Amino acid sequence: MAYVDKTWFEEVYTREDGFIEWLTILPLVVVIGFFLTRIRMPFSPRFSISSLLIVSLSFFVMGEEISWGQRIFQRESSDFFQQHNAQGETNLHNLVVRGVKINKVIFSQVLTVMIAFYLLVFPTLYRKSETIRTLVNRWSVPVPRLYQVVSMVLLFAAMSLCPSGKRAELLEMGATTLFSLMVLYPYNPLKSAHKAEEYPAPTAHSSTRTEAKVVSD
Repeated sequence: MAYVDKTWFEEVYTREDGFIEWLTILPLVVVIGFFLTRIRMPFSPRFSISSLLIVSLSFFVMGEEISWGQRIFQRESSDFFQQHNAQGETNLHNLVVRGVKINKVIFSQVLTVMIAFYLLVFPTLYRKSETIRTLVNRWSVPVPRLYQVVSMVLLFAAMSLCPSGKRAELLEMGATTLFSLMVLYPYNPLKSAHKAEEYPAPTAHSSTRTEAKVVSD
């Protein structure tokens, strides 16, 4: 669309508080609701901790995306954010500290390295190491499936071809959608039973069987 009508793409399709931004938030709402309902008795303390971390991460990203409801509730930014935020909004990812954009250092460079490790290195370690596999399963850390990894790589590649600076909005929407798939339909089984079970490495047969569901209690 950006190639056909760049003005419409930037001012209508990917505008602030528009269609794409709400599609970015929706998967995070689903993730938060799912994991909050999973935290119930009896439960594994490790599962609860990992679930709360996922909920907290999803809530933080959602809050940052909508500037913590600033525009929804029509609130003015405080003097601090008006002076130190590149867009004058109430969020952290647009802060500028001593001329350095937090978004570029933390939310771009550091986050890219973390995502690359999670997608490309972490699944391999999980499959190869019995120790890591046991630890990951005990703490119910979601391991991404191959199609999810490939989809994320293709998403980044496709967005690099977009001629508009607003391509980040589409990247965020795609990323939150794939993130929701990774935590709701992971490669490894997630259990919330009070007594943690040990799981062997998923085989091709078991991976196919669990392709469309998360193992419940």
